[in-house]
Amino acid sequence: MQFVVSSAQLLKNLSLISGVVSANPVIPILENFLVEISDGNLTATASDLQTTARISMPVDAEESGTVAVPARIFLDTLKNLPEQPISITLDEDTYSIEIHSENGRYKVSGSNAVDFPKVPSVSNAFSISMEANAISRALSNTLFATSNDDMRPSMSGVYLQLKTDKTVFAATDGHRLVRYIRNDISSANETAILFPRKALQVIKTLLPTDKTPVKLNFNSSNAFFEFANIELICRLIDERFPEYENAIPLNNINVMTVERLELLNSLKRISIYSNKATNQVRFSISTSELQISAEDLDYSNEANEKLSCDYNGAEPIDIGFSCKLMIEMLSNINSNLIDLEMSSPSKAALIIPKTLEPGEDILMLIMPVMLSQNS
Repeated sequence: MQFVVSSAQLLKNLSLISGVVSANPVIPILENFLVEISDGNLTATASDLQTTARISMPVDAEESGTVAVPARIFLDTLKNLPEQPISITLDEDTYSIEIHSENGRYKVSGSNAVDFPKVPSVSNAFSISMEANAISRALSNTLFATSNDDMRPSMSGVYLQLKTDKTVFAATDGHRLVRYIRNDISSANETAILFPRKALQVIKTLLPTDKTPVKLNFNSSNAFFEFANIELICRLIDERFPEYENAIPLNNINVMTVERLELLNSLKRISIYSNKATNQVRFSISTSELQISAEDLDYSNEANEKLSCDYNGAEPIDIGFSCKLMIEMLSNINSNLIDLEMSSPSKAALIIPKTLEPGEDILMLIMPVMLSQNS
């Protein structure tokens, strides 16, 4: 079986799904792309058992066939070829793959396509359509807040709630929480699912930045994304997401408004002098001034800066945060101004962007850290 294709186009499409291929897969066959040729169309599939991505593209082929192709060596070869038509021969009996370029021939051993895991189907599915740019915005505002702790699977993904008047995306790692709402996406039937982090990271890299419609089908175990020439299927997290709404404080009488970039850049400087174990930084807030300070007593390092702010509160407040978490949260906000809402130094604070895109609402929660007596 032979086909002819542009080296650049093949590289571009295979690179889109290469993020699914694991460096140390559960079974060796998952180091491969499953390549299928049928009716002048190439379909390539990558999987790690939990997430499966598939792309399709037209090629010049008169035959049909299927073989598993080693992903790393195949991609590396394409990356180092100049743009040109290449001829690829797949032998379904010996599983060998030959690439013929203008000046060279490259041969590699593949595997039997039968050994590649079957792509799961999504039957009895709930279906909804969203625009790619809206999903991309939601993921940009939530993925960073998911937990990397494998012992807490319920926090290792993004929670999606479809409601009759809005759609809510939520993520938390126990120290911070992000709630992102799209008021322009709704569903006739309310439901909720928990997506795994890796699948959404792959989707985020695949999504176009325009309003391309993305069809999402899902049931109790799997979700199926489809847009353009790409399909992605992922296994959902079968865990109960924390009751996050109960953690959001309602009566925050102390509100500071500050320039986001000024605060972010100040924190990046101050963090250099913070204790590397706690990343603790102190906010001392008064009517028109925010003083940020940090120290590392082990090395006698300390730093402080003053920023202008607008503060409406019952009295000045001293509150501690992890500068690492605060920097990451501020880096994922677009608004020039933010509100920092607080009730007391021992309770969760809220970061609210002052400027939002149409149809969205963003709330970020960060837990304070106990200030050391010497700071």
